[in-house]
Amino acid sequence: MNRDIAISIEHLYKDFRLPHERRDSLKERVLSFKKPTYDKFHALHDINFEVRRGEFFGIVGRNGSGKSTLLKIIGGIYQPTSGRVHINGTLTPFIELGIGFNPELTGRDNVYLNGAILGLTRKEVHEKYQEIVDFAELHKFMDQKLKNYSSGMQVRLAFSIAIQAHNDILLIDEVLAVGDANFQRKCFDVFNKIKKSGRTVIFVTHDMNAVQEYCDRALMIEDSKMLMLGKPREVALHYEVANAAHDAEVSDRKSDRPKNAAVHMNDIIVRAKNGKRTFGIDEDIIVDINFTVRIPTEVQFNMFLVHPDGRYLAGINTTTDLKHYRPDYGSHTITCTVKAGQLTKGDYFVNAALYTYCEWPSIDIPELIDILDSSYGYKSPRVTVQEISPSSNGEFNMQARWSLPAKDRKA
Repeated sequence: MNRDIAISIEHLYKDFRLPHERRDSLKERVLSFKKPTYDKFHALHDINFEVRRGEFFGIVGRNGSGKSTLLKIIGGIYQPTSGRVHINGTLTPFIELGIGFNPELTGRDNVYLNGAILGLTRKEVHEKYQEIVDFAELHKFMDQKLKNYSSGMQVRLAFSIAIQAHNDILLIDEVLAVGDANFQRKCFDVFNKIKKSGRTVIFVTHDMNAVQEYCDRALMIEDSKMLMLGKPREVALHYEVANAAHDAEVSDRKSDRPKNAAVHMNDIIVRAKNGKRTFGIDEDIIVDINFTVRIPTEVQFNMFLVHPDGRYLAGINTTTDLKHYRPDYGSHTITCTVKAGQLTKGDYFVNAALYTYCEWPSIDIPELIDILDSSYGYKSPRVTVQEISPSSNGEFNMQARWSLPAKDRKA
């Protein structure tokens, strides 16, 4: 196996047998003379991919698609029906955090117990104990029995222990869904540190913002099969469309735009004074989005910029400026104005997405109604930003000022 490859999956299949009748007790088994019959459920069908060493790799899919089953096979919890899984390195599964916890022991005792399960020595756990407690924010509860902890408290403690493991590969399922917003931010800060350290991460989630922000590549699974493997932004958009229309046709061509009878976007128009769509530091990029309303609905628009290589760069939505926006019947135009001086020299594609309205920070996820993006066959307008500042570099133009204390200034 190539040393640069951390995980290799070859022709992986996983089937489960689902019994037609339940026989839970010994009596039922003895008195039933009929041979039990089963249906075969195909959880995974011919999965093939490789994860490079140091890669942050996302796996997405609707509930029941097979993504968690795949993660458990990689983690050695399930055995595949057929196919091969090659692991190059040591592995820590963040799949069902807290396995091995004893509810009758205190939080303190469980830290040492779970640390031992993860391969940490007692000395290492002792040295890291205060760091674990600080991260979990459970100072008052460490001498309480674990059975008195809420599910969220248990996950926080388990995650805080697991991140101390020294393994090369991390498998992360949707274990952070029960954590509060502050704890999730801390976890994602840890992910950033892990990514910079060169460790390999397999990340299963429904959070498409996290996929686009952290992942180098992403895989989408649909009905036990690989649907798409590629750039995170494109996979995230396909996922949103699949969620918006469960009967969307699976194909290798560009995805169909979601079909919504209520509101439909028609076009994106970029207004430029010189007619060439080139902009300087003091100029505004004015973006008009034309749309038609057939059924008045509360909506939110998102205008986002994409690099020519397909990378999602940044986006802005109407949640703050146009709360509870409910356009009336007919044709409309909504305008977004962006200062060109925020961008560095180069070309950008302008895209737009339309969602059902969602009050921030609601736990609900807005539904994608329509999208104008090259991944869905739309010819996105391109804008060019001219040389702006010789002192700034990177994806965006940082507008800031430098200063010196009075004693260091030259007369």
